[in-house]
Amino acid sequence: MASESPVVARRRREQLRDFLRTRRARLTPGDVGMAAGGRRRTPGLRREEVAVLAGVGVSWYTWLEQGRDINVSVEVLDAIGRALRLTGPEREHLYLLAGLHPPRPGGAGAAPVTSELWQLLDAWAPRPAVLRDRYWNLLAVNGAARTVFGYGDTDHNCLITFFTSARYRDVCLEWASAAPAVVAAFRADAAHCPGDPEFGRVVDDLHAVSPEFAELWARHDVGVPGQVVKAVRHPEVGDLFLDTTTLAVVDHPDWYLELSHPRSGTGTGARLERLLPTRAAVPV
Repeated sequence: MASESPVVARRRREQLRDFLRTRRARLTPGDVGMAAGGRRRTPGLRREEVAVLAGVGVSWYTWLEQGRDINVSVEVLDAIGRALRLTGPEREHLYLLAGLHPPRPGGAGAAPVTSELWQLLDAWAPRPAVLRDRYWNLLAVNGAARTVFGYGDTDHNCLITFFTSARYRDVCLEWASAAPAVVAAFRADAAHCPGDPEFGRVVDDLHAVSPEFAELWARHDVGVPGQVVKAVRHPEVGDLFLDTTTLAVVDHPDWYLELSHPRSGTGTGARLERLLPTRAAVPV
């Protein structure tokens, strides 16, 4: 966080000091497999005990807890987080207070989709709703998204479907004009994790089968998956125009909801009602 002012940096270190003290105070030696070692004047672990558990010098840990301006590595922060039995959100908070960017959670699809998210996707019908991960892998779609966009059982990644599914391309009215923005948004997401092989796998797979993707990827354009209008020509009810917004799922930072809503004044809402009875969301 090199751009922060000295005042902001000082306040951040003060918060780090208080955070570490309170996390240390809530643990007892018995919680971490240590002997109590006699009477204690204050509750919780001693600084030297945390230092031993984390494998760092007592003086260095003391300086960190005092909020001094010292260099901190990712490996040391991870060790301190383990020593203090920090939760996931607490570990992220520790990184931020130490002036580092928290590591992104690893593993695509590591956690199951919660029942609350299933219910949200179901309740969004007859409007299309999609849940995807950071690699644009589809985690769940509701029945409306399947019917409107043509997602099938073999579709597992939004980007791959966009470039390889003839069915998707047939219904997408503005496919050619949308393609550059789609690739630019994926490149922006991939830039957050330059060493992540899963992003590379998606890119390599598409290079092998889609010259159009390869050409767009070579441009190195960068964008964001902001609010867009998706135009679909459905064979049963005609043209559908959908305002689509991408929202982050706060308790799963690498999951994203893409919610589509009928564009006002286009008659899309009435067409969706005719086309779609209520259909349950399904995994992909």
